[in-house]
Amino acid sequence: MSEGLNYKFLIDTFFIALSGVPVALLVTIVSLLIAIPLAFLLALTRIYRIPFIQRLAQVYVSFVRGTPIIIQIFIVYSSVPLILTALFKKYDIAMDVYKIHPIWYAFIVFSFSTTAILIEVFRSALSTVNKGQLEAAHSVGLTTYQAYQRIIIPQALVVALPNICTATVNLIKATSLGYAMSLQEITLKAKVAANVGYNYVEAYIDIFIVYLILCSVVEYGFKLYEKHLRKYKLADA
Repeated sequence: MSEGLNYKFLIDTFFIALSGVPVALLVTIVSLLIAIPLAFLLALTRIYRIPFIQRLAQVYVSFVRGTPIIIQIFIVYSSVPLILTALFKKYDIAMDVYKIHPIWYAFIVFSFSTTAILIEVFRSALSTVNKGQLEAAHSVGLTTYQAYQRIIIPQALVVALPNICTATVNLIKATSLGYAMSLQEITLKAKVAANVGYNYVEAYIDIFIVYLILCSVVEYGFKLYEKHLRKYKLADA
């Protein structure tokens, strides 16, 4: 291994790592699309103390918070193929589960993890809205769905947005663990490029820069949206 940084490799590998951004963003977006509505519904079960489901959601949140996401990845990536193999064999389905693209496992793992995080985000945000507003909405003829859509959710969203931003940024960074599932994202692409000349320091620098840029752009977008929502809230007030 040559002394000092290989700047040519550093520049070339930066663009290789950058080519993994669409995969990281796809996993992030799909996971959020699954997690947001599911987390919102489970947050409501905790607020309204729905028997059994409330307790199940509580255990679910505790499990995800208490286990490293890399362990969750190994469990899903190892167990799901075994479960699918047993099911396909039982129902005589001719399909090789080991040819399933790793991105499907990524969707499962990251939506599973993000849902648990967002349950608490939505629960705390909804709790900040005065319960009397729902009663007032009912008194003027609005249904519960309409009250949530027009009154409660817009107010709760202002409170929840910073935490949603944090969850999104953490999710983007967590996609770097997709290499454990052979997912061709930012980290794996850079590490594969580094294998040839053992230029791992340069590869890790590139990974660091790409994630820094990506997360900074996402944070800036959330800040703009939060500013817009707060202006709307002030104008409405």
